[in-house]
Amino acid sequence: MTEEQLEAGDQEWFVPDEADELRAAELAAARLEAEQEFVEVRDEHTPRGVIAIVGRPNVGKSTLVNRIIGRREAVVEDVPGVTRDRVAYEAEWAGVPFVLLDTGGYEVKAQGMSALIAEQAEVAMAMADVVVLVVDATVGATNDDEAVVRLMRRSRKPVLLCANKVDDSRAEADATALWSLGLGEPFAVSALHGRGSGELLDAMIEALPAESDAQFRKSGPRRIAIVGKPNVGKSSLLNQLAGEHRAVVSPVAGTTVDPVDELIEIEGRTWRFVDTAGIRRRVAEASGHEYFAVLRTRAALEKAELALVMIDAGEQLSEQDQRIVSMVVDSGRAVVLAFNKWDLVDEDRRRELERQYEVDLQQVHWAPRINLVAKTGRNVQKLVPHLERALEGWDTRIPTGRLNQFLGELVASHPHPLRSGKQPRILFGTQAGIRPPTFVLFTSGFLEAGYRRFIERRLREEFGFEGSPIRIQLRIRAKRHG
Repeated sequence: MTEEQLEAGDQEWFVPDEADELRAAELAAARLEAEQEFVEVRDEHTPRGVIAIVGRPNVGKSTLVNRIIGRREAVVEDVPGVTRDRVAYEAEWAGVPFVLLDTGGYEVKAQGMSALIAEQAEVAMAMADVVVLVVDATVGATNDDEAVVRLMRRSRKPVLLCANKVDDSRAEADATALWSLGLGEPFAVSALHGRGSGELLDAMIEALPAESDAQFRKSGPRRIAIVGKPNVGKSSLLNQLAGEHRAVVSPVAGTTVDPVDELIEIEGRTWRFVDTAGIRRRVAEASGHEYFAVLRTRAALEKAELALVMIDAGEQLSEQDQRIVSMVVDSGRAVVLAFNKWDLVDEDRRRELERQYEVDLQQVHWAPRINLVAKTGRNVQKLVPHLERALEGWDTRIPTGRLNQFLGELVASHPHPLRSGKQPRILFGTQAGIRPPTFVLFTSGFLEAGYRRFIERRLREEFGFEGSPIRIQLRIRAKRHG
């Protein structure tokens, strides 16, 4: 590149007659940063209380939960018994944050798995400040509904009655019949369509106490999801970290179905590790309990801060390994790669594995790697520093001034290639968020994927971001007319 080109690049970074465009980009960046600060502060608000959603199987509890939290997170299926554990979600209505507990279907004379599910529902009711009993209005009150009501009266908790599946005005008569349960006026709701959900939410917030008995922590242990193919050693690693047989370990692939959550203290610091079901195929190809196991694994990953991706070092890297890595990167979580069963790897296999890593896992070349043996505990004690480095990269924020100084130097030395006689410029940049680090570039034109990858690589060289994906978004200025 000639000196003239370098000078031209410097001049293009701050063009005097485009000061208005630069100022507009600065203002837009400031708004993005302010919005991000609001989100981070809001997330630290202590919840006002806990609201438990209970009811018989298949009355629409998880559908109602999804309606309240505003996203499809709870698994919904026509088959009863999909939800088994009590699952907590953060929610907010009318500016009031609270914790919503989704529970499995409650059956009074349950046995086996159903009894365990009912026990979890009872625990949720004991934890809650307010209980919402969901009843299928099209079926009416059953013996199980009446038994749950008697249980609730003994708890002396505020109880709201939700008459679900009232999809139109003609079905409201079915809801009025539920006065017989003695819980007051039923709230006629269609969880599927949202009808009446606002009135129910208003009542839920009004029923919450001024101060909850539940204990909340603004910042809890870092959440680590252990993911990988079946039988790769995830449960063995969790047991090694916990120092006990916390998860069932078997040579049979697919032993773990539901995520296993465990608080583990290592060198004075508490971590929350989640052992997940092995992912053996795409969701569209799975069926039965395997289908729901994959969904729960994805939900656990969404709640985690870091994904510890376990790979069997004794086997060839498979398409499924790459698919899991892609899923983790797309989720935006920090990443650490753990090559397990390292005791089975000889020198030739190590060289082969290194070649495979460079080619097949190139998309996570920035992730820390550790070689370990989960079964015996070899190198497991070295895992925590890798986790800490990845989370530090995930939390990294660059000051706007420093970022734009970096971008200015980058544009001057390596401008975007000319395309059709035009050269897009970066007018301004800001880091709009962390977890993962997200950058917004205000540009005069579209930046090609190759140039965006070049920017990402240079960002990593300059600022680190080890173990964290980086997202780069573009804000292209509108063309002037006339």
